[in-house]
Amino acid sequence: MVCYPTFGGSGVVATELGLELAKKGHEIHFITYKQPVRLSLLNPNIYFHEVNVPNYPLFHYQPYELALSSKLVDMVKLYKIDVLHVHYAIPHAYAGYMAKQMLAEEGISLPMITTLHGTDITLVGNHPFYKSAVTFSINKSDFVTSVSDSLKEDTYRLFDLNKEIHVIPNFIEINENSDLEKSICQRSVLAGSNERIITHISNFRKVKNIPDVVKVFYNVQKEIPSKLMMVGEGPEKAIAEKLCEDLGISDKVIFFGNSNDINQILKYSDLFLLPSETESFGLAALEAMAFNVPVISSNSGGIPEVNEEGISGFLSDVGDVENMSKNAITILKSDETLAQFKKSAFEVAKKFDIKNILPLYEDLYNQAINLKS
Repeated sequence: MVCYPTFGGSGVVATELGLELAKKGHEIHFITYKQPVRLSLLNPNIYFHEVNVPNYPLFHYQPYELALSSKLVDMVKLYKIDVLHVHYAIPHAYAGYMAKQMLAEEGISLPMITTLHGTDITLVGNHPFYKSAVTFSINKSDFVTSVSDSLKEDTYRLFDLNKEIHVIPNFIEINENSDLEKSICQRSVLAGSNERIITHISNFRKVKNIPDVVKVFYNVQKEIPSKLMMVGEGPEKAIAEKLCEDLGISDKVIFFGNSNDINQILKYSDLFLLPSETESFGLAALEAMAFNVPVISSNSGGIPEVNEEGISGFLSDVGDVENMSKNAITILKSDETLAQFKKSAFEVAKKFDIKNILPLYEDLYNQAINLKS
């Protein structure tokens, strides 16, 4: 597994996938520049190999791709690794291809699977400075997957590809008892017993439409007693804090920053807001739904593949704050309606249980290994 060791996104997906594969007896090697955030090394089938990049004054930018491809070659030879799975095209697919070529010189076949996650295609990868290399790397992968049909369509639209793209959605580990351990005492730290808890979790980038989160909440709290939980860090956080001050709702909004208590916050949440300009999948929405939290979201990108209209929540056009506010009030205004949406959100989330998604990856790994024979 080659991934970014990041707090969210593709790095978390890759890490959780590797951990679940290890539980089933597969030997998994993570190769990256730092131990992934959620990676536990207690499983005997899990290995972590750090990529070290020497710091030479000659290089203005240190050549991570070179160090990564060399590390891949060394680890494949040492541990007889069967399949290379790279997450996020840049620069992992490119480094993976170079490793494949170096190993081929020694008669070693290493099939490579590239998983596309979103901004590696729609934002960074489509930049003119990178596009040719990304196109080449994808076409040279043995198998290519994307996390949604929407991302698959975007990839074919933006790149000149000759590869089939397999859609394997993101996943969540479903806990059937996630709603059974709530404490009224703990909930009171976040909100009063008569208040609804509304939540947003992201990296607070412009694409997340953070001001719309605040505006929707502002409309909701005028009709329904509520508190807003804002979890994450990023460039739009200060803008959101200032907007809360301007609207006079700072006392009703809690900014947590990057928190390790996300599960606890979601456990007590009544509604999740995701008004993003686009999402390749909408993993944050799925994580909320797995905790029985319905979602108010935009209808952009891969989000409609996760949030089912009128069932797990509601979809609105990007920027339609009034419609999002109306839908949020519809869900929150009565205990009976909220309870039904909570139940339905969890049922939809169960479709994305890792136990349902894992076999799709295992099948692809087997196909890749068969290429060697």
